[in-house]
Formats: sequence, C-alpha cells, structure tokens
Amino acid sequence: MMNLSRPSHSIILILFFMLAINSTSALTKYNVLNFGAKPNGKTDSTKAFLMAWKAACTSADSTIIYVPKGRYLLGSMAFQGGCKSPQIIFRIDGTLVAPQDYRVLGKSTDWLSFEGVNGVSILGGALDAKGPSLWACKASHSNCPSGATTLSFTNSKNIRIRSLLSLNSQMFHIVINGCENVNVQGVRIIAAGNSPNTDGIHVQLSKNVNIIKCSIKTGDDCISIGPGTKNLWVEQVTCGPGHGISIGNLAKDLKEEGVQNITVKKTIFLGTQNGLRIKSWARPSTGFVQGIRFMDSLMINVQNPIVIDQNYCPHNLNCPNQVSGIKIKDIIYEGIRGTSSTQVAIKFDCSPKNPCTGIRLQNINLSYLKKPAQSSCSNVRGKTLNLV
Repeated sequence: MMNLSRPSHSIILILFFMLAINSTSALTKYNVLNFGAKPNGKTDSTKAFLMAWKAACTSADSTIIYVPKGRYLLGSMAFQGGCKSPQIIFRIDGTLVAPQDYRVLGKSTDWLSFEGVNGVSILGGALDAKGPSLWACKASHSNCPSGATTLSFTNSKNIRIRSLLSLNSQMFHIVINGCENVNVQGVRIIAAGNSPNTDGIHVQLSKNVNIIKCSIKTGDDCISIGPGTKNLWVEQVTCGPGHGISIGNLAKDLKEEGVQNITVKKTIFLGTQNGLRIKSWARPSTGFVQGIRFMDSLMINVQNPIVIDQNYCPHNLNCPNQVSGIKIKDIIYEGIRGTSSTQVAIKFDCSPKNPCTGIRLQNINLSYLKKPAQSSCSNVRGKTLNLV
C-alpha cells in the first residue's frame, strides 16, 4: 500500500526553498533594467534578460534576477544550465509579454525555456503569451504555426515555481520534462475554454513533483501526466474550464516508461469535460499505470467524472482493430462526490487483452439530475467499499 502522506522529500524541498526565499537579502542581485530592459511593453528586452541570466549563471554566488513592475516585451528565450551559481531566483514583479504577431513565437517550440538547470526558482509575476490570435487562426483552419509552450523546464533539478500567473498560452502553459524535485505552488493559469492544446501543467519523464494550491482555467487538460512520471503529488487544485486531470496519451510508443505513485487529492472540478481520467491509445505497448490514488474530489456538473479509456483512437487513425498494451492496476478512487452532467458518471473501458485490475471504489457519491448516476464497466476487475 502506498504511503498517502506527503512524501518527506517534498517537505525537505519546501523548507529548502522557504529558507532560500527568506534569505534573498544575502543574494547577489541583478536588475534587468541595468542590462537595458525597458518596462514599456514595446521595446524588445530579450537581449537584456539573456545578459542578466548570463551574469547570474556565471556568478559563484547565489543570485537573484529582479524584474521590477512594468511590461517587458520578450521573444523566445532559452536559459541554459551548467551554471556556477548554486541558486538563481527570478523575482518577477512585472509582466512578461509576447510579441503581438503570433507568428514570431508560433514557429518556436517554447517561449521561455530552462534547460539543464539546477536550483532555479520563479517567484511571482505574470506571463502573457497573447494566444487568442493564434487560436483564432487555428479555428479558421488557416495555415497556422503549432505555437509555443509558455514556460518549460527540461532535464532540470530542484525547481520552484510560485505565485505565477500564466495567461493565454499559445500551446501548453507549463511543461516539466525530464526533471527531478519540482515544486509548483500558488500558480494561476487562465485561457479560454475553447483554446486548443493549452494544457495547464504537463509532466512527463519526471519524478518527485508537487503541484499544490493552483487554479487552472484552460481549453485542454488542467494537468496532463505523461509517460515516465513517478512520485507526483497534486493537492488543492481547482480545475475548470478544461478537460480535467488526465494520465494520458499512453501507448504512443511501443516501448515507453510507466506511470506510478501518483496522488491527486482535495481537487475541485467545475464544469469540466472530464474529472479524473486515465487514457491510452488502442495500440501495443510495454507501458503501465500503477499505484494511483484519487482522493477527496468534488465534481460540479462534470461530463465524465471518473473515466478509464483504453480504446482511445481519435478519428480512427493508426489504431483501428488494435488493443491497448498498457497495464493498469492498483487504482483507488476514494471520496469522490458531486454532480455529473451525463447519466454515466463512471466509465471503465479497459483493454480486452490487458484488463484493468486492482481497481477500488470507496465512498463514491455522484448524482445526475438529483438521482444516482450510473456506471459502465468493460474488462475491469476490482471491488467497491461503502457507498458507491
């Protein structure tokens, strides 16, 4: 049985960052204004921010890059690791804004990316990616660029993102890829409910990640959990609009890493398409999902509050007549309550070749039009406890 208390590594990580934040007076400070940044929202400050990063990165001291109040126009930037500084804090009191022309960022994979860094914190501030013009382009079926992720961390360790606002991302808002020891707290994410592919926080190939006390309003998954995610703790997250919290897009590759030890608790879903979802493509795979705990969630007018879909095959492309090889086992749903906007509130559509096993439902109270909702189960083995 998995330990349901918050992992000790998380407590240590939080204490470390609290001490770091409280000791910013002892840090070597770099003000972006001193490198030529202009807080008028019109002058390109990309070069100034990169110069500030280079100065902080090459310092042997713990450092803080300070962004005063104002609006700073920035193009695509990659903050590279290999730094001498053991700790770099971005303290943002202003707003970072993307170029008005969506094509400038749209051809990039990321807007603000951190690659191979250790001990980086982003505290406060707002990121305005100006995504609506690109969304409109995509809605008109024009020849549009894919768009950029607003903030990404790749192959990095000991990362903290706190009290940040991400507004109108072109694509994903925050991506955590190949990282270890990441703490995301008090983050607000806002995009239109019909904005395409604007996942709030995406985690993959990462371990020891905490997402706590966040509000996510977007057009795709509020939190998406990809292959290779281990030891993820999600608590006190409000989601809606959006597609819910999803362990998904599994079985894209024949050989992919599994997802394990995920705890999602004290979450609220407001009018979302899904609540708690696990999905995999109907394709062969060596992947797995195990040790998942969904606890104490409130659903308000959610289309699919609880769903496992192992027959995911949009548009019937590249997967007809196949079955999912993903092995799903040891999944607990406990204390899930509220209202479903459809009659079937629980849908388990598992693989006939690899049935879902060890599924436990405990204290599930979901209603549809003030009556008990229904469930639908295929190829699933488990048990129910108390009220379901």
